[in-house]
Amino acid sequence: MLPSKIIERFRVTDGDKFKLKDFDPSDIGDVDFDKQDGKEILEVGVKKLARLQERLYAEGKWAILMVLQGIDTAGKDGVIKHVLSGVNPQGCSVHSFKQPSHLELAHDFLWRCNLALPMRGHIGIFNRSYYEETIVVRVHPELLAKQNIPPQLVTKDIWKERYQDINNFEQRLARSGTVPLKFFLNISKEEQLKRLLARVDDPDKHWKFSPYDVAERKLWDQYQEVYEDTIRNTATKDAPWYVVPCDKKWFARLVVAGALAEHMEALDLKFPTLDQSEMEAIEKAHAELLAQK
Repeated sequence: MLPSKIIERFRVTDGDKFKLKDFDPSDIGDVDFDKQDGKEILEVGVKKLARLQERLYAEGKWAILMVLQGIDTAGKDGVIKHVLSGVNPQGCSVHSFKQPSHLELAHDFLWRCNLALPMRGHIGIFNRSYYEETIVVRVHPELLAKQNIPPQLVTKDIWKERYQDINNFEQRLARSGTVPLKFFLNISKEEQLKRLLARVDDPDKHWKFSPYDVAERKLWDQYQEVYEDTIRNTATKDAPWYVVPCDKKWFARLVVAGALAEHMEALDLKFPTLDQSEMEAIEKAHAELLAQK
């Protein structure tokens, strides 16, 4: 796994002085290994996460919520596929939040994500999340108009109020045993162009491409601005952001895997212990099984 000091450089727990330009999408810290070495290190990390997840599931007290945010082609799907590849599917769930339905629009902006929160003992992954409500909706104000919010509540402070609601929501999660970990997959504009062109040039990747991606790319500066404002206002000790450099996919996956493992280890997860009566029952059952040999 990556050393803690490298993972630490990408963690944001106090956004007061946060500036997105201070985080280089191509930064790989002080590592002295290449892509192939990175893949081998990730394999070790995946096995470690599998062991941690087994204890998380068995203990049944904590839950992990991974929030993945990033502009198109940043690598959210790849992170899920590669970092969580060794996790038992019974203890893991993935939810992708796209355009809200009529039912979802009839509720507050946190409602649909609240329904998808992981149970105790589980890891939940949000591929996009309630943060779309301070990012995409802010870039596209026409989406806000579709939410049927009473006009007198849509003021100049609405984004500030949503940040407060999110912080309160995440604090509630932390206080109830769900650990929120938020990852902004930070890709450069140049690397995004390469990945979009790769989708166009490869027939097997055409299904990943949408002309909408090109239209959204024209709003790059606006997206960078709202991401910066969102992270600045919602980075807390209980719910940190990791601004993950994503120009090199293999390194981004190492950062996410390392951060996840660190937080799970900090929970001091243990397999449940049995009391005397339970142990006696097991010993009795063991004796009966041996007698059947």
